[in-house]
Amino acid sequence: MLSRLGGPARHAFFAILALLMAFPFYWMVTSALKTNDEIWASPPTLWPAAPLWGNFAAAWNEAPFARYMGNSILVAGSIVILQIFNSGMMAYALTHMKFRLKGVFSGVILFGYMVPATAVYLPSYLVLSELNLLNTYGGLILSNCVSVFAIFLIRQAFLQVSHELVEAGEVDGASHMRILWTVLVPVTRSSFAVMALITFIDHYNNYFWPMLITKDPALQLVSAGLRSFFVEGGAYGLKWPLIMAASAFTIAPLLLVFVLAQKTIMQSVNMTAGSSKG
Repeated sequence: MLSRLGGPARHAFFAILALLMAFPFYWMVTSALKTNDEIWASPPTLWPAAPLWGNFAAAWNEAPFARYMGNSILVAGSIVILQIFNSGMMAYALTHMKFRLKGVFSGVILFGYMVPATAVYLPSYLVLSELNLLNTYGGLILSNCVSVFAIFLIRQAFLQVSHELVEAGEVDGASHMRILWTVLVPVTRSSFAVMALITFIDHYNNYFWPMLITKDPALQLVSAGLRSFFVEGGAYGLKWPLIMAASAFTIAPLLLVFVLAQKTIMQSVNMTAGSSKG
């Protein structure tokens, strides 16, 4: 259907889709500038009569959102770095190394990808308890340093790389680690960027598992901090503009990460399309 549309019509169609997807963010930001009465007004207004820009500062000062966002960025960023190393080395072993039971390991990874995350919460909690990592940054980070999804994604990317590149590195005397980080990773950097973006967003917004293994308010991540502000801070049903303001500035790091990774993601799409045509 889209192929039958002309250039301007196609651009208009995608522009409308983009506006529809962006509208919830617009509504959140504009609601942060309204009063409670304006938020619940019928019919709704798209822009407040008198924007209350001070709501952002009021929300920031009513709860330690700097700590919440700092915790989320620290934990999510550390997890991304560890998963890049772990998934890269595991995917390299499964695609470009020869060893016994290689097929069994690949099957185990595929099986693990089908296991729900909630099914391993109890054993993971017990392991962290034995290691005295409950209620610590180490527990939040190390319990998520390996991801079956990340291994599977990078494995699929490495399978698209010709094994001749690896063999050429081996002929030149390069070690497996050097081949991995100087040959394969630069070629598949777009897949690593997509994996890093998905992982960062997932763990930045993670709620249930951090709440399960931490009790110290100083270790709360953004999702738990927003809940505390919404319920325990007295904002429940009373301070909707402040809730919207807090929600708006807590997702700002995610938008920044997406903007920075957008070019690499588009390169990944173009590379995939080119390889498919080829």
